[in-house]
Amino acid sequence: MFWHTWTVLDVYAHRGLHLSQRENTVGAFRAAVAVGVDGVELDVRRSADGELVVHHDPAIGPLVIGESLRRSLPDYVPTLDEAMDACEGVLVNVEIKNEEGPHEIYDDSGELARQVVTRLHEINWADRVIISSFDLATCAVVRSFDEGIQVGWLLRSGDIAKAMTQAHVLGFNAVHTHFKTLSAPLMAMARGLDLKVNTWTVNATRDIKKMSELGVNAIITDDPVLVQRLVHQVAPQ
Repeated sequence: MFWHTWTVLDVYAHRGLHLSQRENTVGAFRAAVAVGVDGVELDVRRSADGELVVHHDPAIGPLVIGESLRRSLPDYVPTLDEAMDACEGVLVNVEIKNEEGPHEIYDDSGELARQVVTRLHEINWADRVIISSFDLATCAVVRSFDEGIQVGWLLRSGDIAKAMTQAHVLGFNAVHTHFKTLSAPLMAMARGLDLKVNTWTVNATRDIKKMSELGVNAIITDDPVLVQRLVHQVAPQ
């Protein structure tokens, strides 16, 4: 079986290679693997009948995923199993969508997080993923449920230094920061706390180069081919 360890700077395809395929689909994930990415980022939700499915938004047209049966969702929406199968050979950042807002169904019991981790173990993926979420409680549940799985807390803005300290105290492995919030002092702080920094969503040449110069561990991008060319000097595909 293919084995891959975390490298100095990994390139992750945000929702798969969606510049040429529909995002968060089997086609997008396979296309990303085909161009040689280090990893894929995807979003997992739960349907009304308890199926783990991959989709970014909480609703698809009039269908609220959390209130809909798996069989009623469009055919292009993969299950978590199908998505992971399409990502064979690379690392996967599994973002657990557990937020409050329109059409969102927030799980405050930790059941969703535990279900995701359990399923990843059952399909032999737990050692090739990093689980992330914007919801701190979800990240904490994952860490308490499984001491070995990689956990990264997604951060939009705010006091990043304070968040890094929280992540360290809670035993997370990484913070996933928006690229505009990063600086050299914050990167130095992360290293001191033994935290990896995986940044999103980095698409412009100047921002890609800046993140590389700062020494981030991973770049999550909508244009992985461009990032590979700039960071790894990969020949054009």
